[in-house]
Amino acid sequence: MEPKMQKTSNTIHKILWMLLSLLASLAIWTYVVSTENSVVTQIFRGVPVELVGEETLRSSKNLVVTDVDTNNVRVEIRGPRRIVDSLNSQDLTAQIDVSKLSRAAYASMKYKLVYPNGVDTRNLAEVSYSPETINFMVSMLNTISIPVRGGFEGMLAEGYTAESPIFEPNTITVTGPDAYLKEVSYAWVDFGAGQVASSSITDDVPFTLMNSSGNAVSTEHLTASEETIMATLPILQIKDIPLSVELIEGSGATTANTIVTITPDRITLAGDSAILDGMNRIILSTIDLTDFKSSFSETYTIPFDNSLRNISGTTEAKVNVEIAGLTTSNFNLKNISVINTPEGTSAEIMSESLDVVIRGTEEQLSQLAAENIRAVADLTDYKESTGPYMVPAKIYVDGFIDVGAVGDYQISVNLQRP
Repeated sequence: MEPKMQKTSNTIHKILWMLLSLLASLAIWTYVVSTENSVVTQIFRGVPVELVGEETLRSSKNLVVTDVDTNNVRVEIRGPRRIVDSLNSQDLTAQIDVSKLSRAAYASMKYKLVYPNGVDTRNLAEVSYSPETINFMVSMLNTISIPVRGGFEGMLAEGYTAESPIFEPNTITVTGPDAYLKEVSYAWVDFGAGQVASSSITDDVPFTLMNSSGNAVSTEHLTASEETIMATLPILQIKDIPLSVELIEGSGATTANTIVTITPDRITLAGDSAILDGMNRIILSTIDLTDFKSSFSETYTIPFDNSLRNISGTTEAKVNVEIAGLTTSNFNLKNISVINTPEGTSAEIMSESLDVVIRGTEEQLSQLAAENIRAVADLTDYKESTGPYMVPAKIYVDGFIDVGAVGDYQISVNLQRP
């Protein structure tokens, strides 16, 4: 009998344990279910503010939202723990639809709390908001045109200079709210930092919007027509070019006994090195030393290539020519003749005498007589001419070296055809 009773007792114990386990599981399940469905209230801070419909507002009404007074809000939500505990501030969005706004004005709007997809909001309640409304400005969009300015931040190599920078484009347009546009005066470009320039530089660089005081302006809410500016700095070589004149020797005057003074004696030019490298002097004029007795003075415009820049600013130079060691004497000569008379033409010399000025050393002139001097007119260019003409005459001094006439002379010749 004892084994049978012991077996029965074990079976009863097993049943009791099973019943106890089932009751415990039911109790735990009941607790969990009741806890998850319990209603709790939680505060969510830093919920981001989101504006929707801005593109519609801009494209349809040419309006834009600026100066939003806050970027996040605080909300208090009540609901089942299992739902509330699954949320966080970054999952939520305080959303404002601005697409229906119609005019530029100061605005204050309530926002709508947007939950993540899949959240059952039927048992959720929004208890409080802080702030309850979002304040902002609705502004009309306008466009202005501003100049581009800038500066080269590098250095110039020795012997070079730079012209003003060139910007392409040299103006840009900026679009934005009036309140922001009124601060914008010009666009500033910095370029060439760290470079030592001996030739022209071109860089594609960004720009900074500046106000009239030279301070940078925020680009928030502003849109520029360009992202970068092509900045070019023209670099020019600098060179001092001597000034000179060409001399035609004659009548005893040579480069050896002629003193030429040029004031100023040089000019400073800037330009392309390909042009300047080949320039060793600038000739102001050609001076015939037989055109004057002993001295000559004239002011000449300094000629140079139009592509070059006149750094010194001088545009004229004064030339003085002095002939040293020579003197002049006046002679009245009667030895007058013509050559190369055209065929079929007779030439009658009407001039009986001619006063000439002869230049040379005092010793030579003291030995010179009028019989040593003759005037000859060349009629080669008078083939078809008839009548009296004043014909240029060349003066010859026979038997004397480095002695000659000074000035221009003419004789009267009457040309006749039979």
